[in-house]
Order: sequence, then structure tokens, then C-alpha cells
Amino acid sequence: METWWDVLPESVRERVDGLVLRDDRLRAIRVTMEAVQALEEAPAPRPGLYDCQRAVMARYQELAGRIDRAPALPRDVETLAARIRRLLGRLAALEAVWDGDTDGWFVVLIAVLDDPQHEVDLAWIRHGSDLRALNRQVPPWPEAQEAVETGTALAEHFNVPFHFASPHRPDDEAPRWRTTL
Repeated sequence: METWWDVLPESVRERVDGLVLRDDRLRAIRVTMEAVQALEEAPAPRPGLYDCQRAVMARYQELAGRIDRAPALPRDVETLAARIRRLLGRLAALEAVWDGDTDGWFVVLIAVLDDPQHEVDLAWIRHGSDLRALNRQVPPWPEAQEAVETGTALAEHFNVPFHFASPHRPDDEAPRWRTTL
């Protein structure tokens, strides 16, 4: 049985696979969506954005061993401490907050600065997609554990508070450090 993916021109499928192999997910989804919209004889109902996302994620699963993923930036305490020392402004606190995207949840480790007041993302910590939750592999959330360990060590090093309002479960609406003062 032919699927809507199979109806796409081979050149489009090859282009999407090339983008997947370079770990360029958003562009792969866009190319898929544009190709679906350009189909003269599209299946009814015409595949939408979520269908295109699922198709690209299926390509990620199919090509998983060949994807050229950019190496993660270092998240060790020494590297992050050196980065904090180079920031403009006075370090007021370190904070961990949940965020999410089409792959699932991750934790952002943030330097909260005063003089001038702003924030700088130090690290994005992800230990897999949300398929882990479906496979009953979490909790505990390993990205939260890493954020607590790293954030606590950095806070002790710089003698500032560390704040993580929701270390036990993803919550992108948990209170932020400045709102708890």
C-alpha cells in the first residue's frame, strides 16, 4: 500500500533524507510541507503540518545510525564557570527551567545577572526525546538531575543562590527565581 510519503517525488524524499542526515529537522519539515502542498494529486485529506513532522521523525528513526549530529557544547562545571566569568554584569543567581520543543522536554541552565539585569543561557540539557516517557523510562528525569548537580556546584563556586522550581517533573510555568524574591 502506497502512503502519501511514497507519492512525493524521489528528489524530494532524497532532499529530506539529506536534511535529516545533517540533523536539520525544521528545514526537512518545511521541505516536506512544501512538497505536499505542491502535489497535484494529494491524498484526501491532504497531509498537514503534524503529518509532515511525523514523516520527518520517521525518517530520523530510519536513518538514526547515520545522522551527523553536532556535538553538544561542554556542560562541565569548569567550562561553565569560565563562561560565567566572561559575562557582562554581576551574577545574581543560577537557575534551571524546563522548556520543550518537538522532541520533548529539556532543562535550560541560566545565569541570572544584575547590573544590567538580564539572563544568559549557559546550557541546554536533554537526555533523549519524550519517547522515554512512553517507554516508561522516566522519571526521574536525568536532565533535571544533571541541572541540579551542575547548578548547585556553580552556585557554591560563585556563592549565589541556585533555583529550580520543578526538579521532579517538567513544568515550563514553574515560578522563576526573580518572582520568588
